[in-house]
Amino acid sequence: MEKHNRSSNFFSGQLGFVLAAAGSAVGVGNLWRFPYLVAKNGGGLFILIYIILVLTFGFTLLTSDIAIGRKTKKSSIYAYDEAKKGWKFLGIITFFVPVLIMTYYAVIGGWITKYVTVYITGARAAAAEDGFFTSFITSPVASVIFALVFMAITAFIVYSGVEKGIEKCSRFMMPVLFILIVGIAIFTLTLKHTDAEGVTRTGLEGLKIYLLPDFTGLTLKKFLQILLDAMSQLFFSLSVSMGIMITYGSYVKDDVNLNKSVLQIELFDTVVALLAGAMIIPAIFAFKGTEGMASGPSLMFISLPKVFNELGGAGTVIGLVFFIITTFAALTSCVSVLETVVANCMELFKASRKKVTLVLTVIYSLASVAVALGYSLFYFEVKLPNGSVGQLLDIMDYISNSFLMPLTSLLSAILIGWILTPKWITDEVQKNGERFGRKKLYSVMIKYITPVIMLILFVQSTGLFNLI
Repeated sequence: MEKHNRSSNFFSGQLGFVLAAAGSAVGVGNLWRFPYLVAKNGGGLFILIYIILVLTFGFTLLTSDIAIGRKTKKSSIYAYDEAKKGWKFLGIITFFVPVLIMTYYAVIGGWITKYVTVYITGARAAAAEDGFFTSFITSPVASVIFALVFMAITAFIVYSGVEKGIEKCSRFMMPVLFILIVGIAIFTLTLKHTDAEGVTRTGLEGLKIYLLPDFTGLTLKKFLQILLDAMSQLFFSLSVSMGIMITYGSYVKDDVNLNKSVLQIELFDTVVALLAGAMIIPAIFAFKGTEGMASGPSLMFISLPKVFNELGGAGTVIGLVFFIITTFAALTSCVSVLETVVANCMELFKASRKKVTLVLTVIYSLASVAVALGYSLFYFEVKLPNGSVGQLLDIMDYISNSFLMPLTSLLSAILIGWILTPKWITDEVQKNGERFGRKKLYSVMIKYITPVIMLILFVQSTGLFNLI
């Protein structure tokens, strides 16, 4: 029987680690949340702010998580305890982020997988009809089946191990995802459409709206909202403060250049997000105008299928490719979330990977069924502290993403910046004599700027700002 053996859990090298970490970072959020936020927040203005935040704030959190993982060779619960006695509680808080995310990620993955089957079977017109998406997610049978299929694929990859499962999957999926996104982005720029009122719009005009900064009606309050939107997007996009990068960092061999790896992950994730916007916004603009942009699931599951339908036969192919890209993005992220829970449980219960994965697969299959049924049999509505109204999936998402993640980052920044001191991390980054060009930036960010920003995000998530 396979023993719990940490020494066998390593990425083969720098490329394997970077592709796996980038796979975790590039998720569904890059493909629907980022383009929507760009359209909502002044196009190029949002992009500029986002890139600055990636190179400062994102770099700081990513470096911290990966270095903690490699230095301690442990997953989040024990990594913080190893770093500083008495701080195991922070590892436990961090552990609960992927525990909660895993309850619903396979459900969203199931939605995407459903659309892959829709375009494979040529049901392009049906997907474009009003009510198609709603009737699917409120079906107590179809939504559950697709969630369980996605859960099974995720579990199989994690069951297969770090190098043979996660790394092998990422080495194939990430280059394919990148090539397909570039291909569709180029295609959407060639689009031209005349609507019923005789107005002609092109994909290139949509690209202009996407890239050029729009300062119309910009006030200090609006600027701060854009800043918070960009910060929250970056936060979730890079998979930081949820134990994932600590776990992946613990699988990194000591001879890997961490500074270079962090830069490559930042670059890959940001380029994919920018390309996703260039792929989606010009297409939506050409066929639906600026009012065609909608947030969240509406963009991917309602607006885009209408665009694909208007493209005729080509729309079936483009729609299929788009949802295959999105499936890859969702799968690599879901794998990283489950892997983090598995790795922590292996250390907690001193059990083998295979046994832990099988037990967790049963637990999360049941959880996925419950969350999927949250739109039908278990439907209810509750007002969340941040002012939004949600049901089961939204509650899990709010607790993990809006509440626990800013709290984790805040406490982590205090621990590293003021108790362990930044040198604890920078020494690990320079372990083999590598040059750490952003060393001073890292120290300033982790000590002074990150705690303040995280405190603001945390207070915002509690809804206190709404009372002001």
